[in-house]
Amino acid sequence: MYKKNELKKIIGMILAELTPRNVHVTRIEFEGPEIAIYIRNPDIIARHPEVAKDIAKKLKKRIVIRTDPSVRKSKKETEELIKQLVPPEAGIKGIEFDDVLGEVIVKAEKVGLVYGKGRSIYNKVLAETGWRLTAVRFPPVDPKELDTVNKILHYTLEQSSYRLNFLRAAGERIHRGVIFENRYVRVTALGGFMEVGRSAILVETSESRVLLDVGINPGFNDYRMYPRLDIEQLRLDELDAVVITHAHLDHVGLAPYLFKYGYRGPVYVTKPTRDLMILQLLDLLDIAHRSNQKPPYTQLEVKKMLLHTITLDYGEVTDIAPDIKLTFYNAGHILGSAMAHLHIGEGLHNIVYTGDFKFGRTRLLDKADSEFPRVETLIMESTYGDRDQPRRDLAELELISAISRTIARGGKVLIPAMAVGRSQEILLVLTDAFNRKLLPDVKVYIDGSIPEVTAIHLSYPELLSSKVRSKILQGENPFYHENMVKVKNKQMREDIAKSNEPAVIIATSGMLNGGPSVEYLRLLASDPKNSLIFVGYQAKGTLGRRILDGEREVTMIGENGKLELIKINMEVKYIEGFSGHSDRRQLLAFLANMKPKPKNIILNHGEPQAIYSLAESIRRKAQNLGLGQEVRVFTPGILESLYLTGIV
Repeated sequence: MYKKNELKKIIGMILAELTPRNVHVTRIEFEGPEIAIYIRNPDIIARHPEVAKDIAKKLKKRIVIRTDPSVRKSKKETEELIKQLVPPEAGIKGIEFDDVLGEVIVKAEKVGLVYGKGRSIYNKVLAETGWRLTAVRFPPVDPKELDTVNKILHYTLEQSSYRLNFLRAAGERIHRGVIFENRYVRVTALGGFMEVGRSAILVETSESRVLLDVGINPGFNDYRMYPRLDIEQLRLDELDAVVITHAHLDHVGLAPYLFKYGYRGPVYVTKPTRDLMILQLLDLLDIAHRSNQKPPYTQLEVKKMLLHTITLDYGEVTDIAPDIKLTFYNAGHILGSAMAHLHIGEGLHNIVYTGDFKFGRTRLLDKADSEFPRVETLIMESTYGDRDQPRRDLAELELISAISRTIARGGKVLIPAMAVGRSQEILLVLTDAFNRKLLPDVKVYIDGSIPEVTAIHLSYPELLSSKVRSKILQGENPFYHENMVKVKNKQMREDIAKSNEPAVIIATSGMLNGGPSVEYLRLLASDPKNSLIFVGYQAKGTLGRRILDGEREVTMIGENGKLELIKINMEVKYIEGFSGHSDRRQLLAFLANMKPKPKNIILNHGEPQAIYSLAESIRRKAQNLGLGQEVRVFTPGILESLYLTGIV
């Protein structure tokens, strides 16, 4: 049941604002979280862009101005005008049109030059052609490395009509108005509590249902691999939204599964998370196929999920349900990672879910945000809640030293690394070490989806650290050195392993639970001259964790498809300090700096020892952290629920 009068009220307010300004409105549509206003005279909006901002401010809604198809100029004329206006140094790589939404998408190396100073080119194109200009950054790299990004763009354009119908259906649901007066807020732990992996949290009110993350646990192959989506209160037809905080598989790996069983609502992410998660999910399916495993969904569901994905920028307040607004904040974990702030009701309750976050600067990213409009409940990750990590600069020196020792004895270094985040950090460290002559002149082989992921990083320089961003905008690739070589096929992989030349190999996956790193391990493990260096967290149950815990004989699938017993004779080393997670010191510093202070803290994403240790530290230091003695710290397990409005 929708409150149609609520929608009519919004339309009336918009017309009351635009009619006196002589804006010719042809129709108003609710398209997902945005209200789309279709007009016949875009020149007025181009001259007075503050009009849309004024309406958005008054309604407290996201507004987008679209032109009526009848007033748009031909694609040929529009393309010619854009090429006349945009300077050649912008590096235009292609121009495409979205006929349904009235957008012209310009792929270019420098997006700022496409929009023009003060968005002058944007406004001129809108006024003269009726097409809304959207610039997408395509960095100057091997086109193959942008293959996934190109496919995402092309597929969404091909399916633009479907996407518009979805947005309008979602829009009516989002803007329907509040029906129930008996209001409550409840969170239920579905995965990632008292464990690391399969993160999933259900947030319920009397009006809405929102799912925060839907991941998998890479360390298991049984029921523990997936979050508990089988509970009674999680009905997919009643689910209003799915919010994904970042593109690691333990937070997004099961999201397409929802579409296999009937979910047709929105999935909210940042732009980089959209690109990275599609790449990660397709890579997961490819690994499963090559390993003769049957994943819980197919490419069809990944594509369906893409069409239902809505991207948001940091700090952009967005309605995702009649009584819930979502705002993303920088989490500092990986590119595009976000903390999710949920504003529920008219001041009823505010939740901050950190997802994975890093409250400390790295070479790659700035530290996580710590200031929010309002917070009553904080759901905080606790991966390293029981320990402090070494300083990042000391960790870098330790890595360089370990590589140098291995190279000196004629060995090879295998660094299993997550394709997203950790690989780019290591590339930055090695590039800098080569430039400063801290490493001998050896080849660094890069295998798996790392090059594609790195290209996506180059597409979003504004979200990277100031030093990296500056280099990219000056035309440099900070992730590349002439010693770095991309591995193109399995034969090349075997040739590298069998070669007598020392080398460094960075390969996915980071926990040795699939991907090329496992093949390298099989080929390199027996030689004591070689080294296996872990630079990231190894989840319980993964091959990486077993080796780290001391296992030195492992069974693997050999070249002929049969099981082989592999002896780990190579040196095994774990270098802490590269993690994208906050350690205990940083977690407590985040709480000390957080404004405003939460009344409730719910700890998740950590093994029991880490969570209990952090909970005790928070309770003991509450006053020093500025939390006050009344703060409540909760450590729930899977399937436990908390009624937040009943405990405030």
